[in-house]
Amino acid sequence: MNIKWKLRIAAAQREVWTGAQLRRLLAERAGLELSSASVSALFTKEPSQVKMSTLAALCTALDCTPNDLIEVDTTPVQRPATPVRPAAVLPRAASATGRSMPPI
Repeated sequence: MNIKWKLRIAAAQREVWTGAQLRRLLAERAGLELSSASVSALFTKEPSQVKMSTLAALCTALDCTPNDLIEVDTTPVQRPATPVRPAAVLPRAASATGRSMPPI
C-alpha cells in the first residue's frame, strides 16, 4: 500500500499557493501552530506519517476531507520470497546410539 499526498492540489484549488498562506490558515481556522519548516515539509515531501490531529486541522483549514488530501494505492507490493531455512539437526536419542546425550 502506498499513500500519495495530494495537499498541494487541494491547497491550490482553494488558492493557497505558499506555505506561509497555509500556515496562517491552519492557525486561524484550526488553531494549529506549525513551524515554517513543518509546513514547508508538508508541501515539498511525501510524509512517512501524519498525525491525525494535523490531518484534521488541514481538512478544517482547507475545508476539505481526508480523501482530498491523500490517495491510497492498493496495488499489491511485490516482496522478495523469504529463503527457506534448513531444519535444525537434532542429536540422536540415547537409546538409539547406546550413549547418553550431552547436557544441553
